[in-house]
Amino acid sequence: MSIKEADNSGISYKDAGVDIAAGSKLIDRIKPFVNATQKNQGSQLNGIGGFASLTELPVGYRNPVLVSGTDGVGTKLELANRYNRHQTIGQDLVAMCVNDVLVCGGKPLLFLDYFATGKLDVDLATKVIKGIADGCQLADCSLAGGETAEMPGFYHGTQYDLAGFCVGIVEKDQIIDGARVKLGNKIIGLPSSGPHSNGFSLIRKILAANELSDEKLIDEIMNPTKIYVKSILSLIEKTTVNAMVHITGGGFYENISRILPSEDLSALIDTSAWQRHDCFSWLQDAGNISEREMLTTFNCGIGYLLMVDADNTEKAIEVLKQENENPIIIGEVVEKGRTAKASEILV
Repeated sequence: MSIKEADNSGISYKDAGVDIAAGSKLIDRIKPFVNATQKNQGSQLNGIGGFASLTELPVGYRNPVLVSGTDGVGTKLELANRYNRHQTIGQDLVAMCVNDVLVCGGKPLLFLDYFATGKLDVDLATKVIKGIADGCQLADCSLAGGETAEMPGFYHGTQYDLAGFCVGIVEKDQIIDGARVKLGNKIIGLPSSGPHSNGFSLIRKILAANELSDEKLIDEIMNPTKIYVKSILSLIEKTTVNAMVHITGGGFYENISRILPSEDLSALIDTSAWQRHDCFSWLQDAGNISEREMLTTFNCGIGYLLMVDADNTEKAIEVLKQENENPIIIGEVVEKGRTAKASEILV
């Protein structure tokens, strides 16, 4: 029997549910918008499709430190399927990584994604990866590469999962780690675009018991996670920031405590200082959720925090407004044990 005859006699990889040709078609589809992100940095040495990505470190750093972060989108993906919101879910993926890298002053350089599915739908995957590229544009970083895995039998149909990895850079003596935080520092909050990508297991549980047909509320719940990179990098170039917090899983209580440098300090947050999105009120009412649980699970309308010296607050707010942010003074750093009023929380 010839080799050709033998090749035709058995089952193929495609018969097992993996279509290599579809993967190649996807690469061709996504190349234009992936390449557009790589032009932002000018340090990408090769395009997508290779075994690995090659990136030069930017020039001008004296003692550069690489900053890395990884994350996924979580169960928000299930609602992306339900509400057909595949175009923006990629921004969620990028945001969850780059905003974390940003907290210590890191400038995102490159991003890689992992897209896993039961059956590769090229049109759907193109939408998702286009959203990732859009997020990289907002974060001014290169989409350096990624991996598409077709896993029939593990994922059902065109169901997919996402994970991402970001590498950033910061000058060693400019790392922001909270060490400079002191009594009297003001806390500035930057509004979120909605729940971002946190708390969706609870959101899905509430939706399972409560029908939601209000498109405005659905839009708020599904809004992509806001990327704060450009405005924050502009801020730290122009003035001093003592600490930053990305309000993700764990809400205010878990995340703020991670950057306070002393057990003798607490953050006093006035929760009446900003107006929450309507979706948070709906979720709290529909799920009968306590205020403590809301602030432990969700960002409740504030996605990013900054701690600055009191005499630097006005300058920081001015810069942030110039970057089209809407900064709000929501609290201050106080002594541990301080009594909180009815609208305040002590972290």
